[in-house]
Amino acid sequence: MKKKNIIFIGMPAVGKSTVGVVAAKRLGMQFLDTDLLIQEQEGKLLRKIIEEAGEDGFLKIENQVNQNVHVQNTVISPGGSVVYCKEAMQHFKKSGIVVYLKASYETIEKRIKSPQKRGVVLRPGQSLRDLYEERTALFEAYADIVVSEDGLSLERTIEAVLEILESALEAEC
Repeated sequence: MKKKNIIFIGMPAVGKSTVGVVAAKRLGMQFLDTDLLIQEQEGKLLRKIIEEAGEDGFLKIENQVNQNVHVQNTVISPGGSVVYCKEAMQHFKKSGIVVYLKASYETIEKRIKSPQKRGVVLRPGQSLRDLYEERTALFEAYADIVVSEDGLSLERTIEAVLEILESALEAEC
């Protein structure tokens, strides 16, 4: 039987990579951060790619890189803007369980000091709140599982994710 992947989606600073690495270790899976694949392919940091290619150019690259990820038994952490990439998200939905790590706007705002330095794709005139509200609907539409981390420590978030994933993975067998 082909082993499923686990794909974490959510806003920047929600902990996709941090939770993903620990979940991969605990579940005996590989870990892949697709933002690193994008940087490797393009030979520059995300913020530089966005600066040079613009939002649409970056999303085209992000869609291409993510839809070409062909792995098994891997926890995948794509960038928060992957939900704008229809083909990539359809690919992820077919190849695994999509987990939305959800946090309130207030939590995200506290964690993100500078959206631009972090490589967050904001359109001209768009606020972080606008982006949050726009993406939340997409995250919820694509998610197979939603884990709310508001009020949870990092350790408790990881435990909640693992409990839900272990049940979901058992049900798949």
